[in-house]
Amino acid sequence: MQISVALTGLITDADGRSPLDGVLTKLTSLRDEGFRRVWMAQLPYDPDLLTILAVAFREIDTIEVASGVIPIQVQHPTQLAQRALTLNAIAGGRFTLGIGLSHRMVTEGVWGISYDKPVRQMREYLDALLPLLAGEPADASGDFWTTRGSLKVPGAPRPDVYLAALGPQMLRLAGRRSAGTMTWMTGPRTLADHVVPTLRSAAVESGRDEGSVRVVASLPISVTDDVDGARAKAAEEFAIYGQLPSYRAMLDREGFAEPADAAIVGDEESVSQRLDELGAAGVDEFVASVFDSDPEARARTRALLRSRDA
Repeated sequence: MQISVALTGLITDADGRSPLDGVLTKLTSLRDEGFRRVWMAQLPYDPDLLTILAVAFREIDTIEVASGVIPIQVQHPTQLAQRALTLNAIAGGRFTLGIGLSHRMVTEGVWGISYDKPVRQMREYLDALLPLLAGEPADASGDFWTTRGSLKVPGAPRPDVYLAALGPQMLRLAGRRSAGTMTWMTGPRTLADHVVPTLRSAAVESGRDEGSVRVVASLPISVTDDVDGARAKAAEEFAIYGQLPSYRAMLDREGFAEPADAAIVGDEESVSQRLDELGAAGVDEFVASVFDSDPEARARTRALLRSRDA
């Protein structure tokens, strides 16, 4: 199982560094420690992720970065294809495009955009996006998205596209048409019984090999002796995810009362056992959200993660 790291939050930090300087420092440090890939989210209130990554890819070599995820509703598929291809040309193929639908409270409450018929929205978006990323003309007309024409971005490798998919319909769409899915707040039993078989059976039904789609799973993690303190921190930091319907459904399916229950917390042996469970569930890549504020715990966590990367 491949091990990657999640970075969240691009707002200027307490040291006064700009978001760009903070990302450059963190990505350089993670590369130098030996991590191969980092996943970064585009949060609604943050600076633009792809703009910052354009500079980061010019400044930092070898490390890969994936967007986990960019919401589709606030930009036309042609625009996102232009940006993704341009970024991947700068990156030399080191960029992976993860996209998703955000949540109703954001799309309707913040952006004033309907969240209705999310699977149709994503399907129509892919109808437009995927041909453009492949260097082909798009000719798609739908209820939500209409796209015609082609792009010219010389030297741009096509990025892999992952869908944030948890429900069965979205998982089947991901299995048929994408490189795979990335999950959050989803435990090993739900991954093994729901996510993995739904995704891979859809791939096979569409004529693809089941190994052509990957499951990327992200969870909070801390290697620490202060288990109670870490769980209290997780309960505080991740409480919102228990209120968002898509994540709440995954927590309920797993039997978790709250998001903190999904966190992987403990000493090296117990955390390694939890990682083994994810690998046995069919996870291809684990994205570690290292959340503990204690520097020693964060260092222990990263050391264990590096030792487990396959």
